[in-house]
Amino acid sequence: MTVSKRISGNYILQPVWNDQISNLFFTKLVHAKDKSQYLRIQACTLAPAHPKVALELLQRYFALGEHFDQAQAFVDQATAYLALGDQQRAVEAYERALARERQFPNVRTQAVIDLPFLIATRRMQEHYDTALDLVRQSSKNAVALLPVEVFKQQATIALISADFGNQQAARDHAARAIEAAATQNSDSRYHPTLGLVGSKFDDVRVSLMAILNQ
Repeated sequence: MTVSKRISGNYILQPVWNDQISNLFFTKLVHAKDKSQYLRIQACTLAPAHPKVALELLQRYFALGEHFDQAQAFVDQATAYLALGDQQRAVEAYERALARERQFPNVRTQAVIDLPFLIATRRMQEHYDTALDLVRQSSKNAVALLPVEVFKQQATIALISADFGNQQAARDHAARAIEAAATQNSDSRYHPTLGLVGSKFDDVRVSLMAILNQ
């Protein structure tokens, strides 16, 4: 049985897709008050497991003109491209998200942290300078970072430093990333598990431990 979430009066389905769900979705889309949001949220839920469908929905979203959540739509594009194994297009989508944020700084996404993390973990050396610039940019942000954001930020610096041969910096930042991953409480009063690393990114942690043990 398909479980659904209600968003703004419309049902946004969980990340599964078939002919029946597709027909239901497009039937509801006709009557949706905010078609752009309906398309983008559905694309977001589908991007990891059904990236081609997500990209098609996002294409419809962009065809409707500009909207407040366009930066997030570019991030959803990046997620879909990564699911398809297209790292370069994912980078380009993240860059479009960041460009949109520069135009409309009141609407932010995770692109400033997720793009450098992607570059570092996929060893995209031609983009290392961009990644480090973005890490410095996010570090200047006065907003407190969640543990998973600290983990990504520190892991990015550690992995790139290791590739540059700066072993001391690599070890220092690897240790900080591992410490962030071990955090059990986000210090959020009502959501203590918000933004924890948990069991995610095991492959990255293996790389970080290898740096620490060098």
